[in-house]
Amino acid sequence: MTCTFPLFLATWNASQNQTTPKVHMKIAKWLQTETSNINPRLLLMAFRSCGKSTLVGVFCAWSLLNAPDTRILVLSADLALARKMVRNVKRIIEKHPMTKHLKPTKLDQWGSEKFTVNRTQELRDPSMLAKGITTNLTGTRADMIICDDVEVPKTSDTQEKRMDLRERLMELDYILTPGGTLLYVGTPHCWHTIYADTPRKELGEDTLFLDGFTRLVQPIQTIDGQSVWPERFTVDRIHDILKKTGPAHFASQMLCQPMNSRDARLDPSALQFYNEDIIYREAHGNRLSSLCGRKLVSMAGWWDPAFGKVDGDRSILAIVYTDEMGEYWIHHLAQIKISPHSDKDEATQQCEQVAQIAKRFFLPSIALETNGLGKFLPGILRRELAVSGAVCGIREITSRKIKSVRIMEAFDAPLAARAIHVHRSILTTPFIKEMEDWRPDKRSGHDDCLDAVAGALSLQPVRIAKIPAEENQNRKWIAVRPKVKAKTDFDV
Repeated sequence: MTCTFPLFLATWNASQNQTTPKVHMKIAKWLQTETSNINPRLLLMAFRSCGKSTLVGVFCAWSLLNAPDTRILVLSADLALARKMVRNVKRIIEKHPMTKHLKPTKLDQWGSEKFTVNRTQELRDPSMLAKGITTNLTGTRADMIICDDVEVPKTSDTQEKRMDLRERLMELDYILTPGGTLLYVGTPHCWHTIYADTPRKELGEDTLFLDGFTRLVQPIQTIDGQSVWPERFTVDRIHDILKKTGPAHFASQMLCQPMNSRDARLDPSALQFYNEDIIYREAHGNRLSSLCGRKLVSMAGWWDPAFGKVDGDRSILAIVYTDEMGEYWIHHLAQIKISPHSDKDEATQQCEQVAQIAKRFFLPSIALETNGLGKFLPGILRRELAVSGAVCGIREITSRKIKSVRIMEAFDAPLAARAIHVHRSILTTPFIKEMEDWRPDKRSGHDDCLDAVAGALSLQPVRIAKIPAEENQNRKWIAVRPKVKAKTDFDV
């Protein structure tokens, strides 16, 4: 062995004018110790932004220094992420004072997805190869496989994707050479994570998916709440991350604790209620709005349409404002109903009501969920908006996330921060009852109000802009002071 991995890491950091934090040194010592064992099977779970992938990249360079004939396969959720690690290792080999001799002279052996260092054996597979988890790996052989963030939302947000991920990862035993190293690096993204420390019986697991793996779990905080990397993550910054991301996301990504969606709750007691109406002012072509003494800077309208059965889904329009402090104000929640005695069709009746609400609240745009029956509504709604005189655009949205995930992600962080304000008129709607009854795995019951509000909360808000020119033409009564040019003694 040329040098220990902690020394190799410290030398690299010093060459980059960086120090080596204690948490990195802890991981480095663990990697060296565990990979020296026979047939190592390892799992490294560390908090987001810990630098674990970068650290593992340095480890790959060190492994090639000690054994240049090693073949390393990097697997990630997509090829771009795997390439990132391969490029990082290439730069380390080029610049580290101990590895410069490994760089080959032939440029065709120094690619972005794969490269081959100067080695003694003539092998078919490169020294390092990047692959996405969904690609074909047949015929590939490796002495070390790095599974870097193979579990991400897009590979684990449905039952089918989670089972497909497991099936693909089980094929790695046919690729890894006898005695080779298999290292998983990541954070849990769901309760049925591949990194779970107890079998998931509901998936038919009698043993852990990573049974027999040696684990190192590194959360961002110690048991007594202190930061494990205080130079970069102060206690105040950790609390800020918790506030912005919410308890569920913080627990999984920063504490490395898989969260069971069945335990999720929406607590109505965390809501802040108010009675006041919005105060509108117009000055110099700008519309200024405030609520409870807070300046409103943006608004979002979300319509989740539905037709048909009395006991079926409700058609809900939610209007949410955002103030200058980043807190949310659920100001209006309307159930769009139809009359069976009207001579107009159901779509036109609903669009008429939505257009009137848009005009009443000066909505600059409405997000229309176009999944299913909503596909043909934008054209009708544009017609009715024009008829009503409302100056309002339409944002056509197709929801791809599971509804329960969408609701939890939208409410989790602002509820924890007590940053959601609700107008008391909404107490007459089913919103509060839906919050009390909501469970992510619940198969029955309504959640239409929650879904509409979640959509409005998750939108990139539309800033409250200037009054449109066509609307402003009819407001000749607005007093605007003439511009005055004053003389000064300043020479600018």
